[in-house]
Amino acid sequence: MKNTVSTLLKQKQTGDKITMLTAYDYTTAKIMDECGVNSILIGDSLGMVMLGYENTLPVTMEDMIHHTKAVARGAENAFIVADMPFMSYQVSVQEAVINAGRLIKEGNANAVKLEGGAEVCEQISAIVKASIPVVAHLGLTPQSVNAFGGFKVQGKSIETARKLVADAIKIQDAGACMVVLEGIPAKLADIITSKLTIPTIGIGASVGCDGQVLVYQDMLGLTSGHIAKFVKQFANAGEVMRQGITDYINETKAGTFPAQEHTYAIDDAVIEQLIREENE
Repeated sequence: MKNTVSTLLKQKQTGDKITMLTAYDYTTAKIMDECGVNSILIGDSLGMVMLGYENTLPVTMEDMIHHTKAVARGAENAFIVADMPFMSYQVSVQEAVINAGRLIKEGNANAVKLEGGAEVCEQISAIVKASIPVVAHLGLTPQSVNAFGGFKVQGKSIETARKLVADAIKIQDAGACMVVLEGIPAKLADIITSKLTIPTIGIGASVGCDGQVLVYQDMLGLTSGHIAKFVKQFANAGEVMRQGITDYINETKAGTFPAQEHTYAIDDAVIEQLIREENE
């Protein structure tokens, strides 16, 4: 059954946790969809995990549309959410609506996601009025990495905690259908979740959120270097890949691959005739 805004809202109401993962290509999206994940996020995190950038800021609308189209082709039932990249919605409300429309029309997404609270409520409202579902994003918003001075937990002071609660209510009133809560204290995430009628999706937040999201490269052990505290590695696919690639290299160099069972046969008479013709 296709996951929609309505089915995800019903999950919040019934206490059925929403599952969301990032994906950026057809093959991965198809596997996730077959496993039954409720929602797939084409995050601007693709800038780091797919394109090798230091952060999400260089990601373009063309990047997002390209990857969103691939994911949408692979996912039949998951609710497809596409990130609006940096500066695709901040300049003007009109530009925000146009770019959101491109992700739906060209990328075949079901919803768009943008970062920020009260300052983007006008954009959220306008996009929703254009019949495009909007997922909001509060807390540690990666596009604000320079303003934050790095990737830091948000909402730890009374002032910032109060603002996050107020922002959550404002983005809901503006028409957002869900909100991602990233990098905020668990008890604060619980308060926000209890105050909202729309689902909350946690990442580095709380088990009390209505759902969870992780970058799939992180949760499958495909990334190296610093791993965020909130990441749980559910498998070590990176080690499996490294072993498989090493075995392929070794067998190719040793001449044991391809073996006979990996090659195609031909009638000896055909080869004999070919050799005769070549020798004439």
